Amino acid sequence: MKLNYNLSRIASLVVLITLLQPATAQNTCPIIPLPVESKQVSGAFTFDGQTTIVVNEKSLQGVAKYLQEELAKRKGATLKLGTATKGQLIKLQTVIAKPRPGEDYSLKMSPRQVLITSQTVAGVFNGVVSFLQLATSSPDNSVPCWQVVDWPRYAWRGFMLDESRHFFGKEKVKRLLDQMAFYKLNRFHWHLTDEPGWRIEIKQYPRLAQVGGKGSYTDTTAPVKYYTQEEIKEIVAYAAKRQIVVIPEIDMPGHATAANKAYPEHSGGGSDKHPEFTFNPGKEATYQYLTNILKEVNALFPSQMIHIGGDEVSFGNDKWLSNADVKALMAREGLMDVKAVEFYFIKRMADSLAKMNNKCLAWDEVAQADLNPKQTIVFWWRQEHPRQLSTSLAKGYPVVLCPRLPFYFDFVQDSTHKSGRKWGNKKQYNSLEEVYNFSVAGVEGCSDTSRSILGIQANLWTETIRTEQRLDFMTFPRLCAVAEAAWTPAAQKDFPNFNQRLQKQLPLLKQQGIQYYDYGQPQQSPEPVR
Repeated sequence: MKLNYNLSRIASLVVLITLLQPATAQNTCPIIPLPVESKQVSGAFTFDGQTTIVVNEKSLQGVAKYLQEELAKRKGATLKLGTATKGQLIKLQTVIAKPRPGEDYSLKMSPRQVLITSQTVAGVFNGVVSFLQLATSSPDNSVPCWQVVDWPRYAWRGFMLDESRHFFGKEKVKRLLDQMAFYKLNRFHWHLTDEPGWRIEIKQYPRLAQVGGKGSYTDTTAPVKYYTQEEIKEIVAYAAKRQIVVIPEIDMPGHATAANKAYPEHSGGGSDKHPEFTFNPGKEATYQYLTNILKEVNALFPSQMIHIGGDEVSFGNDKWLSNADVKALMAREGLMDVKAVEFYFIKRMADSLAKMNNKCLAWDEVAQADLNPKQTIVFWWRQEHPRQLSTSLAKGYPVVLCPRLPFYFDFVQDSTHKSGRKWGNKKQYNSLEEVYNFSVAGVEGCSDTSRSILGIQANLWTETIRTEQRLDFMTFPRLCAVAEAAWTPAAQKDFPNFNQRLQKQLPLLKQQGIQYYDYGQPQQSPEPVR
């Protein structure tokens, strides 16, 4: 009896282990990013106009509506929203379960039912996106059944768009948000102000947009373009429906040229190459002016995070040491040099944000500043300065990883491409594979398991990007690689497997009019001009 009992236990364990095995190469789960656990099971779920989406609480109604709209748009089937208990059902449920990161989900499919559960709305949304990918990967409305248990590697999975240098408008931003949501990216960093243009309406200071919004990186006479506050609210709501948090960037104390065109009384001067580049850090009125701006920005963005830049101040602070206001500040506060002045400014503005219950986000130049780690997030972008990352982590700053190599999408994707950037004497560029394979474990003194690393982000600077076609070409399909690098456990990442799944996504991009770079057939996807 004991022998039979042991054999029975062994048989049960074998079955359990088999069920938990990831999908094999023969039936690789087509989802991007690759789920933590997935297994194809028998049968297929077929949906049509009689299929009902059912939720177990009000908070999921927006997710259900999103699924209904996406299936109508992508598959031509309009499902019902209701409380049915029979027929073909897609059930979305929040549940109480063991603690996990808040975005985990379970997807269980059978020929009669799709059940998506999570502890949170964000988790259910992720499950819905996985089902959408399975549905769109199928040639018809019959979807092979899968069982998935999944959660993200990183909480911050971001994409940044620079609209100061070239402006693209709300419809293009919405289309980018659609693609971000489809690949489970959840942070949209919106670079709205810089040297070429100020792109956000500030009612207390209307000239910021009306004067600062004129021009672009390639044409200083380009018509005024900016987002009204109503348009900002519309885009923020659109993103929220897709579980994407929008983080605005209002650059200071450098990259302020457009603002200083509008209100020159707050300029701290610049350099020959970067005229009127800085705000005046020695003038008390400047701090009130910028705080008033940030108050309006805060009212528009519920993220409780505002990025203030803080980078490259040395490009245009030549006039600070000859500025009477700055000299008085240095004497009064005991500041020894312009770097100390820069950090004083950053701390003042971080304190203003803290009073608004906002975190201060900034580029890695602020790592040496005396900021409160609980109120600060540092963005490590200079891969040639690994100490900025290790210093940030040592000081306890939460960090988002977005090094130029490989996460700046203004860098070209192929050695033959001419219009974008390459790095250094080696002419390095950011290929799909390098984006996918990035690991901070290779950076001296750092570990990709550090709790202070919030996640990763791709940044699209637009000096060389004037058209939507070129924006798409530089973004896709690298956005898919970022999504998987941010989501899938390091041990499960496999570029050939990713590339196999990516081939099923490319037709979907084409159907939506996205002019992506086709790595497999480069001759079929020539580089658009700037």
